[in-house]
Parts: sequence; structure tokens; C-alpha cells
Amino acid sequence: MRHFLLFVYGTMLPGEPSHGLLDGAHCLGPATTPPVFDLVDLGPYPALVAAGTTVVVGELYEVPVHMLAAIDVYEEHPVLFKRKTIVLSDERQAQAYLLEADQVLGRRRIRSGDWRARFRRMPAPSARDSAFIRWSKNRFR
Repeated sequence: MRHFLLFVYGTMLPGEPSHGLLDGAHCLGPATTPPVFDLVDLGPYPALVAAGTTVVVGELYEVPVHMLAAIDVYEEHPVLFKRKTIVLSDERQAQAYLLEADQVLGRRRIRSGDWRARFRRMPAPSARDSAFIRWSKNRFR
């Protein structure tokens, strides 16, 4: 039986609502992309978008072809998401579901690149950042 490597970065991660779609798949562990994507918050789920600047955090699974076909239907490939081959940080190639940049215009980027960390507080600004913030507030009054 033919298998594919699938990079998941959102609702198919463990503990997320769509993880059940991967029942029976072999988890190969954590994986990241090089900083050439953006992770975009669409509310109940994220989108991976090419031509960005963020390292996206996810997991890699080995899935049989019939499971990939079922996930294609769930992700509405090729109408909504497009399944494409991407190169991961460790240079392995995997399938991933992406949206086009024009589909996410005006949506918030998840700067951490980690869907599960999207609600974590950002670290406090450094002294240098604080000085810049004060300067910019005063400049535009």
C-alpha cells in the first residue's frame, strides 16, 4: 500500500478537534517548515500560506493513500485548500494543505508559527522596544 508524508499544523494536531482523521496513521514526530510560510488565524482553524517569513510548527505523519483521500475531502481539496508538496526544515518533502495569499487578506498572522500557542501571551517588550514605543506614541500625537 502506498503511503505519504503529511505535515499537519492546525486542527489535526493531537488534542485538536480534527485529530481523529489521523486515527491509524503513524506519527513521525514534531516537524517545522523553513521560514518561507505564514500561519494565518481563520478563527476555528489556521491556514498555511506560502511566501511568508515564519517557521511553522507541526507534526509529520505517514498516512496511507485512502486516508489522504479522506482528508482531501475534509479539507475541500482542491476547491478551498490546495494539497501541495512542501520541503520541511530537515529537507524532507511532505504533503500539506495551503491557502493562497488572496484567500487570507486581512487575517491575523500567528507570529509564533504555532497554532497551539496562538493564545499564549507574548513576552514583554525589551527596554529598547519600550523606548521605541514611547518615542512613536509621542511622535504621532
